[in-house]
Amino acid sequence: MTGATGNVGRQVVAQLLSTGTPVRALMRDAQQPRLPEGAEAVEGDLSRPGTLERALAEIETVFLIWPFLTTEGAPAVLDVIAGHARRVVYLSSSGVNDAAERQTDPINQLHADMESLIEKSGLQWTILRSNTIASNARGWAEQIRGAGVVRGPDIAATAVIDPRDIATVAVRVLIDDGHERATHVLTGPQVVSRAQQVHAIGEAIGRPLRFEKVPIAAARKQLLADGRPPALVEALLAGAEVQGSGHREIS
Repeated sequence: MTGATGNVGRQVVAQLLSTGTPVRALMRDAQQPRLPEGAEAVEGDLSRPGTLERALAEIETVFLIWPFLTTEGAPAVLDVIAGHARRVVYLSSSGVNDAAERQTDPINQLHADMESLIEKSGLQWTILRSNTIASNARGWAEQIRGAGVVRGPDIAATAVIDPRDIATVAVRVLIDDGHERATHVLTGPQVVSRAQQVHAIGEAIGRPLRFEKVPIAAARKQLLADGRPPALVEALLAGAEVQGSGHREIS
């Protein structure tokens, strides 16, 4: 497991353990007690492929969440994985368009490039293309705690999906046969706008909230103030500009 302490990864670990499946989690610091009880933590870093050998010993399948904004280093990581495991399950984006020579925003392009590298790696593979993940809304936390107004670019409505539902599909793919060379698109039960998401959060916490559309420049300032890495901010805003023009790609 990579990304084992993240919003999706933690759910995958917990649900795998509930089936009796042994889980080994790749962590930069294995001493941090952040995993569900029963998971094995082994230190390693995807940015340093040479540190992955111990984590991959006797492993058959890898659940891969790529945490970087470029594919630099990915070929070397996949080579190490292929030297030990037989299969990789990759968490991608439903915004990837197979018919496009180039994707319309950098995050979807990253996922398309990763999918291509995985398909050429010699590993058996399964791709999970997720729609917008509901836990992304945690990035609004400071705005909600403050004035109760979430400000950002108003992108196209999407079929937002709970990370627990992504994990449920991932677990079936990881433990069942029959998913080799398959690409599964994962969506939530209904298409919702950002304003609807914010309203739903307000109802859940018993506090009126509202969404306020702002220009890209103002959104950039807010995202940086929220502590998002500058490179990620630019990638997100590039996608928002495309989505705002009526496209439906999801990052």
